[in-house]
Amino acid sequence: MTASFAPRHAVVTGGARGIGRAIAARLSRDGMTVTILGRNAEALAQAVAEGAAHHAVPLDVTDEAAVARAFAEIAARAPVDILVANAGAAESAPFGRSDAALFRRMLDVNLFGAVHAAHAVLPGMTERGFGRIVAIASTAGQKGYPYVSAYCAAKHAVVGLVRSLAQETARHGITVNAVCPGFTDTDIVGDSLERIMATTGRDREAALASLVRHNPQGRLVRPDEVADAVAWLCGAGAAAVTGQVVTVAGGEL
Repeated sequence: MTASFAPRHAVVTGGARGIGRAIAARLSRDGMTVTILGRNAEALAQAVAEGAAHHAVPLDVTDEAAVARAFAEIAARAPVDILVANAGAAESAPFGRSDAALFRRMLDVNLFGAVHAAHAVLPGMTERGFGRIVAIASTAGQKGYPYVSAYCAAKHAVVGLVRSLAQETARHGITVNAVCPGFTDTDIVGDSLERIMATTGRDREAALASLVRHNPQGRLVRPDEVADAVAWLCGAGAAAVTGQVVTVAGGEL
């Protein structure tokens, strides 16, 4: 059952695949106009063609100037009411082999991608007295995992950003929240499974079991389950919810 929204314009970064695409499709079904951003122009066009979004703009969220230009063009078409900062990336390595460049890559995509987008939309949201910002973080923003110290550091930073920004915007009709999925059935997790299989010799079933062992439900989270949480945070019923972390992880946390 979908929520009822006044006509709103939502922008979803990293919206061509996985969780981002599921979020875009859910918000579209809920009656919003949805613009998706991402680096893969072909995947963006396919998502629009298949009805997951209305508009698409190729964009690298780590490029601050490009983000500012793109959001100015998007807002000229329709003001941005909702931002879902979903674009992210994950790299794994033991800490001893996690150099400064790896940490910068993780921070550039996972943290600064959200920072650049929020900078672009907040002035308009503040002026209009309405806005919803949802950052897709991770359970890695709430706990530690081995061999992904840079990713965990970046996602913890996203949660801190959300909590701080919520305090600054609370009196302007703007809410800022984070959704933290556990291991989710996406391309990124699929790549992780392939790496586990290649390095350990395990079959896919055993590799998957190693990823979901901390989830009491014993399974991967579905992208649409994350999208449901985002849709609720964007709706009227969550108007008093800000600075919060919503965990979608089958009871892991």
